[in-house]
Amino acid sequence: MSGRMMNKFRSALSAMLLLSLMSGCNPASSDNAEAEAPLAGAKIGGSFTLTNQDGGKSSDTDFDGKYRIIYFGFTYCPDVCPIDLANLMNGLTLAEKEDPALVEKIQPIFISIDPERDGPEQLKQYTDNFHPRLIGLTGTVDEIAAVAKKYLIIYNKRESPGFSEYLVDHSRQGYLFGPQGEPIALLPFDGTPQQVADEIKRWTR
Repeated sequence: MSGRMMNKFRSALSAMLLLSLMSGCNPASSDNAEAEAPLAGAKIGGSFTLTNQDGGKSSDTDFDGKYRIIYFGFTYCPDVCPIDLANLMNGLTLAEKEDPALVEKIQPIFISIDPERDGPEQLKQYTDNFHPRLIGLTGTVDEIAAVAKKYLIIYNKRESPGFSEYLVDHSRQGYLFGPQGEPIALLPFDGTPQQVADEIKRWTR
């Protein structure tokens, strides 16, 4: 993604996050303000039913009772997505080693914003490279657009004249959601795996 396009996406996402937080937050007392989750009350997330990497259907309700790490990207991404996803999943692996109970408490999810190319088989090959429990989800163009809107993800197909291949510019967010699907925090996908692990453990205790 070009620097100008990345700045545009970041500015737009920051504005949406701010509006979401302002519209959804409740005043916190001084006693618990320090422990308040960064995204508590934000209008991010929502229901979905998409096609998983095995060709079946997966809904948000399938993950009730579990924390969810959600990242939007696409399997043909040449650099950004695999680096971000590797950091997130290596961080999750570290967190699980340090606290084995997390294996049963957290579900990692990868949602494709390139449904035209990312079918179930492609997703399965891709997600298997990052974490054994990572679920890949895709859908129709309209289904993905609806889910991306709920999760404040901006994306744009970037085609070049004379070329059949294309890239997809998209906002980058590593979300942590709670057991009821409530937004908790943004994970430092551009940090070290240990930083990711520390944030995961902090908010899932």
